[in-house]
Amino acid sequence: MQDTTPKRMIIGISGASGVTYGVRLLELLRNAGVETHLVMSKTAEQTFAYETDLKIAEVRALANVNHAIDDMASAISSGSFRTAGMIVAPCSMRSMSEIASGVTTTLLTRAADVVLKERRRLVLMVRETPLHTGHLRTMTALSEIGAIIAPPLPAFYARPESLDDMVEHTVGRVLDLYDIDIGVVRRWGEDEALKRRSPSLRKIAP
Repeated sequence: MQDTTPKRMIIGISGASGVTYGVRLLELLRNAGVETHLVMSKTAEQTFAYETDLKIAEVRALANVNHAIDDMASAISSGSFRTAGMIVAPCSMRSMSEIASGVTTTLLTRAADVVLKERRRLVLMVRETPLHTGHLRTMTALSEIGAIIAPPLPAFYARPESLDDMVEHTVGRVLDLYDIDIGVVRRWGEDEALKRRSPSLRKIAP
């Protein structure tokens, strides 16, 4: 059987709330043996200080290769550097808008633009609510040029017991888009515990 697991992935972490999604992706991909290339915005470093107790050096240590946000000559800025694609987790509205326009000012958005032009998979874990019409139109434009918009939303049917459970299930579903199964997703119709609960769920369905 052919091994379809991607071996090299770009992870972008922007300054939006939810930097823990990027951290968990790096951890899971490392455990899966996937080479990760991390590019992090300067505002992401500030968000880490607000939302976590992690030091930036600890975050960078999770990736195989780190790229400076202003290094536009980096390997990931070129389409000849082959990857399975890129996940921006979380993705801010500014980063999303730059990627949609193609007018990129940082390595994070340039790398995403490269992934799109090379017809590789780009997943944007957009973090914002509520969304105005401009946001929605930009998401539509991105979808039309090949990006996947995947806001980090919890799956309550999996009965998460903690915030970590929600984060892990969410990033697991994102990795499904790359055919990477790291065993953290509780799958409807396959998980025996969820099957046993399904009759009671049907009772409350409209």
